[in-house]
Amino acid sequence: MAICRVTEIAVFAKAPVAGYAKTRLIPTLGAAGAARLHREMTLHALREASTADIGELTLWCAPDCQHRFFRALKKSNSFGKPLAFAQQVEGDLGRRMEAVFALASTQTLLIGSDCPVLSVEHLHQSATALADGFDAVFIPAEDGGYTLVGLRRPAPTIFQGIAWGSRQVMAQTRERLRQADLRWLELETLWDVDTPEDVLRWRR
Repeated sequence: MAICRVTEIAVFAKAPVAGYAKTRLIPTLGAAGAARLHREMTLHALREASTADIGELTLWCAPDCQHRFFRALKKSNSFGKPLAFAQQVEGDLGRRMEAVFALASTQTLLIGSDCPVLSVEHLHQSATALADGFDAVFIPAEDGGYTLVGLRRPAPTIFQGIAWGSRQVMAQTRERLRQADLRWLELETLWDVDTPEDVLRWRR
């Protein structure tokens, strides 16, 4: 299988601030511990995306790019290739994702920083699916959402009217894809780190 190397990768990440990142894990890890875990997972996601080596890599930061963690990444050369930075727009998750694809100059993959089992191979498979003619590619998540979305070109309607954070996200997205008459591929279902059990699962 030939790997498409003209694919942008966008990574969403919050600043690793106590009380702001991974809030659902605060009762178990504490606010500082949850923030440290988010920092660790962000670095892991960036390493996988960089190793995939399929195109420009951009870290989309929230609430902005000014946190010391992001500033340190700008100064480092930890990933062996240039890392671009952008600030996530305001609005719900759909609006923020829509903005990424609206600015893309080529086919693009968007991932978060919560799925530590998303690998280089998953990124290669996703990029190849778009290069082979699929309009969109998704990696569904066990919680009903998805851990990766890739588009050949902007398709803003697929992010509209979605109950973000619910178990219906992927199902509702499939309906939007059908309404837009888009051809899409779904890869194997993965899992995010959202609960204490997920943290243990990753550590194992």
